[in-house]
Amino acid sequence: MAIKDQTFHLSGPWGLTRVDWKNAVHVRAVVACLVQCVYVLERDRQKKRKGDKALALPWCETFGFKLKSTLEHNVGPSIFGPFIFGPSIFGAIFEFKPPTSSCNHSAGGPRFVVAFRGTLFKKKSLVRDIKLDFQVILNEYHSSSCCQTAIQAVEDLVATAGDSREVWLTGHSLGSAIALQAGKNMAKKEVYLESLLFNPPYPSVPTEKIKSKSLKLTLHLAKSVLRAGVAVAKQSPLQRKQSESSFAAMSPWVPKLFVNEADYVCFEYIGYFGFGNWMRKHRLENIYKFASQYSLRSLLFMSKKESQAEPLHLIPSAYLTINSKPPKWFLSAHGIREWWKPNLELESEVYQCEY
Repeated sequence: MAIKDQTFHLSGPWGLTRVDWKNAVHVRAVVACLVQCVYVLERDRQKKRKGDKALALPWCETFGFKLKSTLEHNVGPSIFGPFIFGPSIFGAIFEFKPPTSSCNHSAGGPRFVVAFRGTLFKKKSLVRDIKLDFQVILNEYHSSSCCQTAIQAVEDLVATAGDSREVWLTGHSLGSAIALQAGKNMAKKEVYLESLLFNPPYPSVPTEKIKSKSLKLTLHLAKSVLRAGVAVAKQSPLQRKQSESSFAAMSPWVPKLFVNEADYVCFEYIGYFGFGNWMRKHRLENIYKFASQYSLRSLLFMSKKESQAEPLHLIPSAYLTINSKPPKWFLSAHGIREWWKPNLELESEVYQCEY
């Protein structure tokens, strides 16, 4: 991340000084900037930039937010020492405190935003972040210290705020996976937090790269039938009922997912929800509802005695926004800075599965 990308007045959204929380473009840009603030907070820490030399705070203070606290990785024992697994900032809690004279509209906006960064390709954080990336792929990151820290921080903040509508979640890439898990945890408690998740990872074979729509549909259908069959074979009726109850409990929660067609980290969400619509139109909703809660990978590797670890990337409902003309280069398409640009060509649709 170059200095230019970390400096708000060089790379931030131009001209956005008055924030209207009822304007979707404003909301997307401001929340994306809060995620960028978390990235730069960690770079400030690594570079030991303090005071006037620190670059992070303009990314939040420009829009009336104050940094309330940071969330850091716990430092555990390691034979490699703190250089490999030392402390690092992976999240932050921001409080909306615009000055009295501000034109920023607070109506409909958050009081607190909990934001999480993604993988930072710098030597002081890379190894730990890559380890978490692999845990996402293996469906194991829910047990990581940072995920548990995030879940606890969100629970505590909601309890402190009193009104859950005042607490928002956001993240980018790996940070979206963490925010998603925190949001799912609250949804199962019937607390549905406003959530904006940028480029959330969907670990799967990249079916969306297939050009033929009929072949793509056939593969989705085959995978659904296979998942349903394996679930019946590997799980007891009680386990299947528990899985369905847990998944159904999240259906009223509709997080906002922002994905790019050129980003293979997240573009499988397009097929996941689009195929659900096709199944509903063809009166195959019950098959889809049963199969969509399972990951074939976790089903195949579970034993008869254990209950399935919940596929952490799967959710029943979402407000999906697709950037239909993103940069062709993957790293640009996957970057957080794409989301504060004002003139994106976006397509949005609500997908809600009712149980």
